[in-house]
Amino acid sequence: MFFKIISAGTSGIEGYIVEVEADMTKGLPGFSLVGLPNAAVKESKERIKSAVCNSGFRYPNKKIIVNLSPADIKKEGSHYDLAIALAILREVENIAEDKFEDIAFIGELSLDGKLKPIKACTALILGLLKNSKIKKVIIPFENFHEASMIPGIEILPLKTLKEVYDYLVEKKSIEYEINLNEKIHEEPDNLLDFKDVKGCQLVKRAAEISAAGFHNLLMIGPPGSGKTMIAARFNTIMPELNNEEFIQVSQIYSFLGHIPSEIKMRKRPFRQPHHTITYASLIGGGHNSNPGEVVLSHNGVLFMDEFLEFDKKLVEGLRQPLEDKKVSISRLNNKYTYPSDFILIAAMNPCPCV
Repeated sequence: MFFKIISAGTSGIEGYIVEVEADMTKGLPGFSLVGLPNAAVKESKERIKSAVCNSGFRYPNKKIIVNLSPADIKKEGSHYDLAIALAILREVENIAEDKFEDIAFIGELSLDGKLKPIKACTALILGLLKNSKIKKVIIPFENFHEASMIPGIEILPLKTLKEVYDYLVEKKSIEYEINLNEKIHEEPDNLLDFKDVKGCQLVKRAAEISAAGFHNLLMIGPPGSGKTMIAARFNTIMPELNNEEFIQVSQIYSFLGHIPSEIKMRKRPFRQPHHTITYASLIGGGHNSNPGEVVLSHNGVLFMDEFLEFDKKLVEGLRQPLEDKKVSISRLNNKYTYPSDFILIAAMNPCPCV
């Protein structure tokens, strides 16, 4: 019997809708997964079987074929587990088809049936918004806070496969005490404040103008004059991220698997790469076309200390991000575009001949 469930995938930091199609027929028992899955997706077969059994359900003794559509795009990640498991349970437990009409499923399953947090949750949910029929999305409970600020869709954070089943079949209410507008209060590792800077009135005034107008800033001065101290505290005089900016920044950091506590507190990103950084780490690229420091600085600050020590190729590479406010990375047959609207702060020592 054929059945289809909605999930999502990512291409770069952009999400798109993935249809998980399952078909179960009589024959030699087996589990085939098609649709260009990578190793992490292929390994989900054993996780799903254990999760279904350990959650108190019967695993079907049939030939199972699961297709991840569109089949011409490579699928990566473990977040398809929940959708695949429910496609199987739908046949075993005879769940009515209308229970899945306006809902999508994202989440990794552990062997005991618990939902584990996933990477790129924000991007995945934004991808689901491209389908106006999707009104709700079930995600792991640990991903709730990063997804809670996304408008236009109802977020249902659950903890186990059994809870998802109970919600679908019996419409059991979610009993967790949660607040969609709650702001996470976590103490960052280092508490810095612009008021810590004593003296340097002219430079402080220049920094304030730069922060107010989102202007780039170059500081030239001898060692020990306070350039690094001022730059490190620069984002503390910038306004907090608004909802749209917060979603953009969360989408980038969620793609890499970790949202720093400063971002959760709506502080603007502050990145300080070393002058020995590689081109791929600064601009972006590499095997997975990951975003670089200029993208991680989006809506925040990129501080390049000892600016003259950076390779000329790196400095030239900043041209496109500064002009276009975005970075385009081409790899094989794919092209990824990342946002990179940031304030560049550079610090350098004066020429010795001065």
